[in-house]
Amino acid sequence: MARNFRRERKSAPISDLNLTNLIDLGFTLLIIFMIATPLINQEQTIPVELPAESQSRQDQPDPDTQFETITIRADGTVTLANEIVMMADLSAELETYAAMSKPPVFRIRMDQDSTAQQFISVMDALKKQRLSKITFDTQVSTQ
Repeated sequence: MARNFRRERKSAPISDLNLTNLIDLGFTLLIIFMIATPLINQEQTIPVELPAESQSRQDQPDPDTQFETITIRADGTVTLANEIVMMADLSAELETYAAMSKPPVFRIRMDQDSTAQQFISVMDALKKQRLSKITFDTQVSTQ
């Protein structure tokens, strides 16, 4: 009679859950959000007194829509994408956006004390580049 000295191996499912990868993923997401959050509010760093309007229901934009901000200040300075641009150079700066396959929607933030001529100059530069998708930022009137 021959002897078999091998042990019988029993296959048992592993019921332990490895949390190391899950913790690494959680910390990675935390770091990404900590870096991205200040960048979201970056356009609000240019202080302007927005014109007031009465409160009304607003439609939510399409989540795939890209926005770019143009800020007109009372002293006549124009800011495009958080960079100060001379009014004469605005049309040339907008050429890069006009060349895009899907140009962004331009958010116009205008100081309430800025002149109509400044607004018309910005609109003229947008019209020259055939950029017609625009929105206006306002604040809700307290009255």
